[in-house]
Amino acid sequence: MKQLNEYMKEAIKEAEKGIAGAEGGPFGCIIVKDGRIVGRGHNMVVKKKDPTCHGEMMAIRDAAKNLDTFDLSGCELYTTGQPCPMCFGAILWANIPKVYYGCSLEDADQIGFRDVEFFKKDYKDSDFCCQIDKEACKELFERYKEMTDRTMY
Repeated sequence: MKQLNEYMKEAIKEAEKGIAGAEGGPFGCIIVKDGRIVGRGHNMVVKKKDPTCHGEMMAIRDAAKNLDTFDLSGCELYTTGQPCPMCFGAILWANIPKVYYGCSLEDADQIGFRDVEFFKKDYKDSDFCCQIDKEACKELFERYKEMTDRTMY
């Protein structure tokens, strides 16, 4: 067996925990900052009956809690599978600048996951996703923009 990156070994261990406990798919993730693991997670969709409990989401939540911040700048994320659209969005919002992954979206597709199809679709202004009441919502956005103390957000 080829030499594995030490951090990816830890992500694989996380995935194995989830598989062994029948908690979800083969997705494990760790987040590293300054050479130290600050977040861990594995897919817990089945166990928690929550479609947002992907390995990356769980690791991001864990790292944010452990570091007491929602800004994970300076961290690296290691995951057994290429992040899905939801996880990719969360990684961007968390300001994580570097992602390392094992299997691709196509690999996940071959075992029954449908992430590839989500990246191919344009959902904006479709039968599925439509813009309504823009003016009322825009007013809300403007009120927020005018707030002087937005530090809590």
